[in-house]
Amino acid sequence: MATTPTLAKADDEDESRTAVAHAARIEHVSKSFGGPADAQLVLDDISLDVAPGEFVTLLGASGCGKSTLLNLVAGLDSPTAGSLTTAGRPALMFQEHALFPWLTAGKNIELALRLRGVTKAERRPEAERLLELVRLGGSYGKRVHELSGGMRQRVALARALAQDSDLLLMDEPFAALDAITRDVLHDELTRIWRETGLSVLFVTHNVREAVRLAERVVLLSSRPGRIAREWTIDIPQPRRVEDAAVAELSVEITEELRKEIRRHGQH
Repeated sequence: MATTPTLAKADDEDESRTAVAHAARIEHVSKSFGGPADAQLVLDDISLDVAPGEFVTLLGASGCGKSTLLNLVAGLDSPTAGSLTTAGRPALMFQEHALFPWLTAGKNIELALRLRGVTKAERRPEAERLLELVRLGGSYGKRVHELSGGMRQRVALARALAQDSDLLLMDEPFAALDAITRDVLHDELTRIWRETGLSVLFVTHNVREAVRLAERVVLLSSRPGRIAREWTIDIPQPRRVEDAAVAELSVEITEELRKEIRRHGQH
């Protein structure tokens, strides 16, 4: 019997928080692109739960379906088979900051607040609070061209947080940044996650980034994407990418990733 694809989104967030014991539940999800004659299976029978307050990274080689899965969880696309459930509407942060260049940093955040239904009088104080949270206090009036790459990603993070979601989806948000800026933003993201209690589903192809940030690392096989293996990360936070324990586990995960890439290359 064919599985009917479903995508459940709770409109009443307060009700969903009490009724759902997970931030995201992915059950036997598959995704194909193309028509019946030339369908390409991108994701195959993915089942994964993200617990409330949990930080999970999706790791895999380019083209394995990580971003596709994130888009499904975000509700930007529908699965071919299986079901997805989230506790409220997720907030999504992309690799590119996607800020509107004609708006100031504060007004970019206010746009998300307006779409959420926040009153005009409340928007600026809330935007300034969120800028303080991402360590950009005093930057409300700065234009996008006045901000560095790292600062732009902080504003993008503040805008995502403005959606007041319990689940933050992040699609390689630091990939384009230099190593030092990326390391600083790792620290900031870890701090914000711990302060807010958010659940985070974070896509990356950088093994050390995955181990540096996550409580759990999920490795996807090369196309079609399947869950190949999971690791629970017991290394205490805060972590550094150069920590011995992070480096040791990264070597193990990298070898598993290489196996998946070699396996894919043999087909």
